[in-house]
Parts: sequence; C-alpha cells; structure tokens
Amino acid sequence: MKYLIKKTPDNFIKTVNDEINSILNRNFDSLFPEFIFSGEMDKFAMPVEIHEKDNEYKIKAELPGVKKEDLEIEIDKNHMSITAKKQEECHEDTKSCRKSEFKYGDFSRVVYFPQEIKIEDTTAKLEHGVLCIIAPKKEPDKEETKKLEIQ
Repeated sequence: MKYLIKKTPDNFIKTVNDEINSILNRNFDSLFPEFIFSGEMDKFAMPVEIHEKDNEYKIKAELPGVKKEDLEIEIDKNHMSITAKKQEECHEDTKSCRKSEFKYGDFSRVVYFPQEIKIEDTTAKLEHGVLCIIAPKKEPDKEETKKLEIQ
C-alpha cells in the first residue's frame, strides 16, 4: 500500500497531459523531427503585428534583447525579410542559474505584401525591444489601353 499515490484533480490532469504528450512525441517526432511536438517550433518565433492603412503598411516585431547591430532587414517590392541574432550573455557563475527560459540564436521572419511598396521610402526604428517598420504603398501603375490596327 505504500506505493499508492492519491490523485488530486491537478495531479490527474497533469498525468493525462504528460501521457498524451508522450504518445504524440513517440508517434510524430519521426515525421517532423525538427519542429513538431519538440518545443523547438516557438524557440525562434518572432511575433509580428501588421497594420494596413490606405497609403502604408506598419509592421511591428517583438525583438527583446536584440541590438541594432544584430538586426538585418532586406526588402523587395512585395516582401520583407527580418533577420536577427540574440547572443547569450556570458556569466561568471553559470552554475547558479537553475532555469532559463530566455531564447538565444538566429531567427528570421518574412512578411509578404499584397501590394508593391516604395523601397526607397521605407523606414525602420528599433525602440524598447520593438522594431517598427513603415512601408509606404506604391501607387499601382495605370493600365493603358491601346487600339490595335487590324491588318
């Protein structure tokens, strides 16, 4: 009888959740080893907000702890690639850290625009860990009509 454990609702739910995760990990890790159910998928996620106005797109990306020097933005007429690097800070006493949920490494995000943007007028600003990009929309080319002469 000393091996019986009283199940409380919290304990029971955690046990069931652990069992489900274990089954999913065993069955799906071989299909999607690098992302699914391993906890790595959100490791390098870069949350973004995209607002569309009449004449511009406003993109905000959360980049806590990223310096301007470790940030690269490449834009094309209809998409933008944001690449960042967050390096782990060296501490003298690494044994004192019991748990760290900080995320380090390289990560990137690509944003596609439904309308072309003015590359030369696009601006970016990094402030308080939030990258804010203003990308003005390019005026669509006016379609010209032409009468064809029949020969």
